[in-house]
Amino acid sequence: MVMNVPPITPIISTLSQTTQPPNSRTMSINTQSSQSSLLACSPAAAAAAPSLLQQVGMAGSAAVITVSFVHPVDVVKTRIQVSPEYAALGMGGTVKKVVGSEGVLAMWKGVNAAWLREASYTSLRLGLYEPCKIAFGCTTPENTTFVKKFLAGSAAGALGSLAGNPFDVLKTKMMTAEGKTTPSIVGTAKDLFAHQGIGGFYRGIDSNVMRAMVLNGTKMACYDQTKGYVVQYTGLAKSSLITQFISAVAAGFFMTCTVSPFDMVRTRLMNQPADAKIYNNAVDCFVKICKNEGPLTLWRGFMPIWSRFASRPLFSSLSLNSSVDSWV
Repeated sequence: MVMNVPPITPIISTLSQTTQPPNSRTMSINTQSSQSSLLACSPAAAAAAPSLLQQVGMAGSAAVITVSFVHPVDVVKTRIQVSPEYAALGMGGTVKKVVGSEGVLAMWKGVNAAWLREASYTSLRLGLYEPCKIAFGCTTPENTTFVKKFLAGSAAGALGSLAGNPFDVLKTKMMTAEGKTTPSIVGTAKDLFAHQGIGGFYRGIDSNVMRAMVLNGTKMACYDQTKGYVVQYTGLAKSSLITQFISAVAAGFFMTCTVSPFDMVRTRLMNQPADAKIYNNAVDCFVKICKNEGPLTLWRGFMPIWSRFASRPLFSSLSLNSSVDSWV
């Protein structure tokens, strides 16, 4: 009689499953869950991106700190733009004349108006840049193009200039006030309001919006682009001080080239006497400058403008990168 013997392999398999400890599967599942929990609780996973309000607040704080250091350059730049005398003296001569006749503190004339301007204009200009990038479709490195970054920077700059224009007007008038007496922001505001009403605080709004769009678009796009090239070709870290310095200087140069004409027109419009109107609008100012003083006048004060622009992105990026992962 022949007996049919069942295959040995299924029996061994069945025995191994039967002899497996009853809690081993549960322990395996619990181990995987524990690992997932540890990963979820890690600092990298727990770190959340800053909110829009936090970005605006941190950008404004960094800008107020920055302007306290670079304001003297702004005073020199503005004096050169509005006066042929200072233009002939250059940066060094202007500093010597202002300090000699008005004192060292004259280099910080209008700094309180500059603080308010930075707290409004720059906080929105920088804080809204990342949200604007997302709105223009910059969601991944692949679809983040130069044009999209330029448009995002321009939109953020235009929105910021609407909020900061009144303080820009006051700052410009206070910086150009000669004499040992430092004009007060309240007195300047009262004088302007008495002669021109609320509209006086929005002098040069057209040129200021255009300037802000070109400035922010050029700054953000060029800073981004240069930073990428520096990291790519040198191997330096994105957060390296050398990387940020090179990017800031390069972006500042291109900003000066594109922004100078708008900056000149804006300064001339805002610095008009409170009781007089020399220019009707940005176009009229542009035409009169070119006709009466020559087209190159639009780039008067190139070096102080570049110095100011080159230093501002560096200070701002250092302050912001310490509290925000990346703003450009």
